[in-house]
Parts: sequence; C-alpha cells; structure tokens
Amino acid sequence: MGDSRSLDLSVGWIGTGRMGAPLAERLAQAGLRVTAWNRTRAKAEALAGVGLRVAAEPADLASMDVVFTMVAGSPDLVSVVERLLADPARAPRFLVDCSSVSVQASAQVRELAAARGTAFLAAPVSGNGRVVKAGLLSLVVSGPQGAFTELEPLLRLLGQHVSYVGEGELARVAKICHNLLLGVVAQSLAEITVLAEKAGMTRSAFLDFINNSVLGSTFTRYKSPAFVHLDFAPTFTPVLLRKDFDLGLDAARDLGVPMPVASAARELVQAAVAQGHVEEDFAVLLELQAAASGHAMTAEDVPVDDGLDVPD
Repeated sequence: MGDSRSLDLSVGWIGTGRMGAPLAERLAQAGLRVTAWNRTRAKAEALAGVGLRVAAEPADLASMDVVFTMVAGSPDLVSVVERLLADPARAPRFLVDCSSVSVQASAQVRELAAARGTAFLAAPVSGNGRVVKAGLLSLVVSGPQGAFTELEPLLRLLGQHVSYVGEGELARVAKICHNLLLGVVAQSLAEITVLAEKAGMTRSAFLDFINNSVLGSTFTRYKSPAFVHLDFAPTFTPVLLRKDFDLGLDAARDLGVPMPVASAARELVQAAVAQGHVEEDFAVLLELQAAASGHAMTAEDVPVDDGLDVPD
C-alpha cells in the first residue's frame, strides 16, 4: 500500500472542470485540506460547499505539500505549472497531473518540477464525471517509485484502481493507448447498434444483450443510456477524442507500429468535428453512423441502467 502519512498532506488542485471538480471533491470528502484554483473562478467557488478553499492564482498553491492538475491539454498543463512555480522561493513537494497530455509536454513539466526539487507523477485517469462519483475511476501512474509509494493512499481515494507502470512518461503512453481503444470501441459499438436496429431490434434490447454478454463492459453499460435516449450531453467531446487519436497515431508512427483500425476510426471522429459536433459527447458517432446508413433514429423512452449507481 503506500505511506498513510500522505493522507495528512495539504493538497492544491488546479482545474475544476467536468473531471477536476468531482475528483477534488472526493479528496475533500475524505477529510483532506484542499485548496483549488480554476481559470474560471466561479467553477472553483462552486465547490466551497464541500469544504474546498479557493486560490486566487496557481502560485498560491506552491506552499502545499502536493498539487494535482487536471486541465484540457498540453499547452494548458505547461502554462499552469509555470504559474504554479513562478515564485522561486516556494514549490510543492509533489506534483501529480491527471490530464491527458502528450509525452513531450509531460517530460517538459517533469523537467520544470525537477529543477525546483518537486517529484512529478503522471497520473492520467480513465472515466468521466459520473464514473468518478461512483468510485469507479482508474488511474495509471508513472514517475519516481518513492513518490508513488508515498502518495498511493491519496491516489486510491480518487477511484477504484491505481496501476503503477514505471518511471518517466510511461503512464502517458498507457493513457494514449487506452483512448485509442476507447475511440475504436465507440465507433464499433455505433456500427453494430445501427446494424441491429436497422434489422428490426430496439437499441435498448440489443444493448441489454451486449451488456450482459462476455463483451459487456463498464464502458458499454455507461454509454447505453446515451445510445438509447440519443442524449449527447458531453462527458468527452469529439474534439478531445480527436486530440488523443492524434497523440496515439503520432506515437505509433514514431515507434513503427501500424494502426489501420485506429486510423480509420480517427477519420470518422474528424468527420464528426467537421460537421460541427464539437460540444456534444463522442457518443454522437452513433447518430453519424445512422445517417451514413440511411437510417432515421428516434429516442427510446425506456429506463436504462448505466451501471454507475453512486453509493450513499
């Protein structure tokens, strides 16, 4: 397990968006002292009810023992870390980034942190806001073994499982591979669901079968309500998925790994973005697949279990 003293550390949190807010809230609800900063201050202030304090600037968090970051992309991460470390007299002992960013940006941040004596852990996550609230989030972590050992109990408060994969930026590679599979599975699920419905089944009946077969997963279950109700309220947008496809395919080219299926799925995600689906959930791939199949879909008014019941 890790060093239980990590549960006594003061915590700073940068980025309280769709994912950052529920993650920071979990730490506060576990009794940790958490101070948050967000570019849009109101989003951080919304967490005051669960005991989080609000910082005026990222640099205000430099006196914390550990600072977490959860931001939209690589440029954002580098920018907020530079602001966090702006005061040459102060730096946190640990920096943990839960975002999905490039290997290059992660290495740049690791170098910035090391120059200030801060141990940096790359800790990208798998899941969405509802997954976080249900306690089913997974994290993959890389960086100094000693820092991981000390912070492991803290990391385990964020979800159901933490995987340590080694030194350096290996967690970034793991998350990029994860999101390539995410996009490919989403597109494949859209294709077979349209096929099943066009043959005469309801989407709810077909997905009930899939979810209770050997192919069912946490992902197919929690996407089923979106597919059945045609509710594309965003948890992860096609724009963000395209970013991760590009990161993954760049890594594949660098390492000489052919990715024909992922490359094809990336182009379908790009088509969704080009058609203006930039603020919807990536489950909108279902709607695009139906249109390409000459099939009109309507929302089904039936209850669907997403498998994410939040415990009391």
